[in-house]
Amino acid sequence: MRYWHPFTEEAIEQIKQDGITKLVVLPLYPQFSISTSGSSLRLLESIFREDEYLVNMQHTVIPSWYQREGYIKAMANLTEKELQKFGCPEEVMIFFSAHGVPLAYVEEAGDPYKAEMEECVDLIMEELEKRGFTNPFTLAYQSRVGPVEWLRPYTDETIVELGQKGVKSLLAVPISFVSEHIETLEEIDVEYKELAFKSGIEKWGRVPALGCEDTFISDLADAVIESLPYVGAMAVSNLEARQSLVPLGSVEELLAAYDSKRRELPPPVIVWEWGWTRSAETWNGRAAMLAVLALLVLEVTTGQGILHQVGILPLFR
Repeated sequence: MRYWHPFTEEAIEQIKQDGITKLVVLPLYPQFSISTSGSSLRLLESIFREDEYLVNMQHTVIPSWYQREGYIKAMANLTEKELQKFGCPEEVMIFFSAHGVPLAYVEEAGDPYKAEMEECVDLIMEELEKRGFTNPFTLAYQSRVGPVEWLRPYTDETIVELGQKGVKSLLAVPISFVSEHIETLEEIDVEYKELAFKSGIEKWGRVPALGCEDTFISDLADAVIESLPYVGAMAVSNLEARQSLVPLGSVEELLAAYDSKRRELPPPVIVWEWGWTRSAETWNGRAAMLAVLALLVLEVTTGQGILHQVGILPLFR
């Protein structure tokens, strides 16, 4: 993993210890983005170039796999199950919420993330329609940080707008996340749920992340097996093609196609991020309250401090 154990470097060391000579690189991001899969591939590229054992490692990369049948069916299965929990499933708005990326990545660097995300949502809805679900749906982007423009529409703003339009039942689908973490368990389950109720939405549901769902895991295994003939061979697949076998390529080829400028990327979003996102505001407020509490304890226990100096605290005795 990039930001927790086992780190990429640790996995590479294990690969070397095991004497592995061929690799299939499978980023666990369904859709490709310069800031996610691309960032991970950048790290691999630098490690490969600096290590004698790895420099000639035969490998192939599966850059994205959002269009695979097994993945689409797994997402539809989980969504259908949650829809059935509503009294009137046909009245539920399906709300796809994806992790956002800076707008400049898409408009200036040619990041395919937005196009792949929209196609992914369409494929899931097509699968649901085959099962008799013709619910209204929308897509928005969450987890933005910093002052730069990110992909719109934003999840928080869209939830408020849906409430104003009279939507009463909402089913959130974390479309770009394959496991549960702070952005699903806190941002969606707590912050966005609370915002939805404040905005007039009366019924709320959330599709769980894929985790170890059988259809999903089997499909990932199939993707790896299908890619084995390409290990060590020049991939000839069109990167823009949408085939049953995901487009393959080497680390260098994919970075040249998707991320040729190698721009500096923003740091990973962490729970203590200081800024103007809804999550950041929550933690900024909690930090401020702790600071005020610590100040008051200091004043009361020592009789010294800023409040005593300006003569405020004695007034309350």
